[in-house]
Amino acid sequence: MSEIAENLFAVTGKINEACLRIGRELASVKLIAVSKTVPAELIREAFGAGQYAFGESKLQEAESKIESLPGSLHWHFIGRVQRNKVRKLLPLFEVIHAIDSLKLAIYTDEIAKELGLYPKVFLQVNIGNESSKAGFAPNGIRAEMESLLKLSRLEILGLMCIPPLGPDAESSRTWFTQLRTTRDALESEFGVKLPALSMGMSGDFEAAIEEGATHVRVGSAIFGKRSYRVDGELG
Repeated sequence: MSEIAENLFAVTGKINEACLRIGRELASVKLIAVSKTVPAELIREAFGAGQYAFGESKLQEAESKIESLPGSLHWHFIGRVQRNKVRKLLPLFEVIHAIDSLKLAIYTDEIAKELGLYPKVFLQVNIGNESSKAGFAPNGIRAEMESLLKLSRLEILGLMCIPPLGPDAESSRTWFTQLRTTRDALESEFGVKLPALSMGMSGDFEAAIEEGATHVRVGSAIFGKRSYRVDGELG
């Protein structure tokens, strides 16, 4: 078994254990293998070990990988969504994890109409109100939710967050709980289903699952430490 296959086995084992601890179905959590900066051959190796969903954060880097890899892979865009890249992003990615404003959501909806697409998206919440991060304010998303729900082409799966950097996994737990609570309040007030929560990375995905995560974005625990860290990205 290759190192990547061993890492995948270890991560999926931890996901399953976290689900069992709180009585969740094992299939209720989707693992997104964050493959930004990872060469295509290693993604192919992970695919050979049974991983189908991958997360990329740079359009130009992702385009060449998607073209060269099997069409059965599922691609998630997990980086900051730039307005001028939306037209190229939508046909390539099954899910967009970081719609961070009403203005961007409206524009994405317009482009989706032009392209005949119904993109699946997460709404990014700046759960810690950090100036360095984008996203809807935790207390502000409610004011814009009615407008968001009127967008006919976007399928809003749920909410996403990147919690403030802390010393350990437990320091993230309160932020995960807050995102879930925010989601629950929106569902109750607007009578809408937002079944998914994209939260948790290599260092804290178990705590995220225990607090309700349905999508975890795990990169270094699968592919190893990267040569650099891009602050504010999602894996």
